Amino acid sequence: MNKTLSTLIAGIFIGALLATSGFALFLRAQKSGGGVASQTVLKLGHGLDTAHPVHQSLVFMKERLEELSGGSVTIDIYPSAVLGAEVQSIEQLQNGSLAMTCQSVAALENFIPSMAAFSLPYVFRDSEHYWQVLNGEIGHELMEKGEAKYLRGLCYYDAGSRNFYTKDKPIRTPDDLTGMKIRVMNSATAIDMVKALGGSPTPIAWGELYSALAQGTVDGAENNVPSFYSNKHYEVCKHFSLDGHTRIPDMLLMSSKVWKQLSPQVQGWVQQVAQESSDYQRELWNQKTKLAMEQAAAEGVHIYEVDTALFQAKVQPMLNAVEHPDVRMLLQQISQVN
Repeated sequence: MNKTLSTLIAGIFIGALLATSGFALFLRAQKSGGGVASQTVLKLGHGLDTAHPVHQSLVFMKERLEELSGGSVTIDIYPSAVLGAEVQSIEQLQNGSLAMTCQSVAALENFIPSMAAFSLPYVFRDSEHYWQVLNGEIGHELMEKGEAKYLRGLCYYDAGSRNFYTKDKPIRTPDDLTGMKIRVMNSATAIDMVKALGGSPTPIAWGELYSALAQGTVDGAENNVPSFYSNKHYEVCKHFSLDGHTRIPDMLLMSSKVWKQLSPQVQGWVQQVAQESSDYQRELWNQKTKLAMEQAAAEGVHIYEVDTALFQAKVQPMLNAVEHPDVRMLLQQISQVN
């Protein structure tokens, strides 16, 4: 059997092993100048489509890692939840069968209770305050909190702010929400927020929302600008209010079990390219948000600046009523960041 055929068979065998065993980190043969060398491969799964800024940033990270390592380390990326939904992906990190995933920090609440603070309204004053927290000591400490659950945080990705949008009338003050049926995620915090603002929260699956808006099942919804535009909700809702009630980031996570199998040099490369991908993703997200807003306006959507202090005053009792000590402590720490 010649060398080329042997290499081909070895590659097929390793690919089959990956598909059947779910190894998070494995070696595969690759051609180098002097023959065949091994390559460390990290398996990464996430739930977003390939056009999303997060996926594009993960591809950027993969390319940078290959560049830094001279091709000796790479990442195999599996988008669109092909390896499992968010909770499944996190559990795979815990048992070491998946190396990396990117998920909303809202999905981490059951693993890291203090993450529940991000789902509360008006925790952050604005985008600048938000990133000062995430890129500062508080943000780094939060990424470390998952270590006890075999979850290592590497960086944050921007998911924008969530805002109200409606069909028939604009939301300029909380009083405008009175009696309105607003679609929310199936989240107790989201439901309580809309109730506090005077609206009628209606949990509906995201995939069913367009029809619910068109048929009048709900009067409006809330989400970030890119999601509003990409899902064509502008066809039904012509009023978009920039109230920015919540800012919930995504986090790039790595299995602590896999991390410990890497050499210090490779760990350094991974951490470096993760942070570079975070900066890259923020720029992509800003571009996408600006473009989506311009496109929505061109489709006849009216976009409103609002006095967020009015909304914040209405939901303040929610923040005052938080009972979990970790969440209360985090809220206090965030409020002290200038």
